[in-house]
Amino acid sequence: MATMIPAVSWLRACWTLLVCCLLTPGVQGQEFLLRVEPQNPVLPAGGSLLVNCSTDCPSAKQVTLETSLSKELVDNGTGWAAFWVSNVTGNSRILCSGYCNGLQIIGSTDITVYRLPERVELAPLPPWQPVGQNLTLHCQVEGGSPRTSLTVVLLRWEEELSRQPAVEELSEVTATVLAGRGDHGAHFSCRTELDLRLQGLRLLVNTSAPRRLQTFALPVTPPRLVAPRFLEVETSCPVDCTVEGIFPASEAQVHLALGDQVLNATVTNHGDMLTATATATARADQEGARQIICNVTLGGERLEARENLTVFNGPQIDRAKCPQHLKWKDKTRQVLQCQARGNPSPQLRCLKEGSSQEVPVGISFLVNVTHNGTYQCQAVSSRGKYTLVVVINIEARNSHFVPVLLAVFTTLGVVTVVVALMYVFRARKQRGLYHVRQESPSVPLTSMPTEAIREEPSRVE
Repeated sequence: MATMIPAVSWLRACWTLLVCCLLTPGVQGQEFLLRVEPQNPVLPAGGSLLVNCSTDCPSAKQVTLETSLSKELVDNGTGWAAFWVSNVTGNSRILCSGYCNGLQIIGSTDITVYRLPERVELAPLPPWQPVGQNLTLHCQVEGGSPRTSLTVVLLRWEEELSRQPAVEELSEVTATVLAGRGDHGAHFSCRTELDLRLQGLRLLVNTSAPRRLQTFALPVTPPRLVAPRFLEVETSCPVDCTVEGIFPASEAQVHLALGDQVLNATVTNHGDMLTATATATARADQEGARQIICNVTLGGERLEARENLTVFNGPQIDRAKCPQHLKWKDKTRQVLQCQARGNPSPQLRCLKEGSSQEVPVGISFLVNVTHNGTYQCQAVSSRGKYTLVVVINIEARNSHFVPVLLAVFTTLGVVTVVVALMYVFRARKQRGLYHVRQESPSVPLTSMPTEAIREEPSRVE
């Protein structure tokens, strides 16, 4: 199977063979030399230069430039010729040749090409670096020539931490430093130095983008949390969380919570001490055992403190489930339906005012007239007491017939009087009896009517 040889490699092979043929031992003793200017030039990659070939031989002929690079004749004369060489991408050797008195004369020079590294990059730093632990810096350098003149420097700000040669085409240079508090916020970078001062040029520098380091230190002791042991529903209390020996305190994040309720905390710091304060307000749905939690986060690490808290109600009696006015019948079984709530659970008792008589609550009992009266129903717990007044009226048996009989008798009496009056009135009307108002005590005498005289019976003396 045939092997394909690239055209560039083939040309280089031919050029090498030509140089070997030209540099024969017979030319070492020649009287006149062929000069090449400039000698050993240094060019940036892709650069160009003007090459002059010249000799002092008076009969010099066919002065020319031998190179695989792109060239162009600029001008020539007796014993000299100038050429423009362009697009020099790599180190090369060029030859000037000519003839003097029928003998070939030659001269040569080396072109050195330099280029800055294509990539100079400091590897990412950890998000947070613990104080007192070693930090290893990694700088990657790709490309750059000549390698013998290339150096890699690792820096903290402008302070040199390490200086090493870049040997390989892709080099990684490392340095280890002990992280301290003073390194918090420091910028680290790496720099390449291509030193061409021996070639008459300057020191060429290429620097990576800087990376900022964050260091931190946590205290050995947990946060100090100050909170009450008990908290009544719908009331508030202050909560304080303090951490000492934390660095940097201004970068720490604090989370305060009452159970699952996040508290709005105000955070202040002074030196290495951090304090978070908040106000906790208990809700009704938080009754019972809860915890106050303080979380402090820095550098991906967390410190935590917890304190137990009991959320309670002061004792209460549900008015909707405890009627304040009751009417019961004597000699019946009744239940006083009253309920007390609170945390801790209160004790409920109903005592009659002015005596120590107690009415059972929530259970059936036989009612009698002695239960009639006003009662103080009181719910009591270790957190306080709550009082509700209940009035109980006891109705004696058959007592409801008395008002009915009174009403019946009253109605009958009224009816009897009305009927009697109507009867008297009608009787008087039928008899023609009327009452005549007398104007004077004396009545004038008048003659009796004839009918009246006739009706009067005769009386014998």
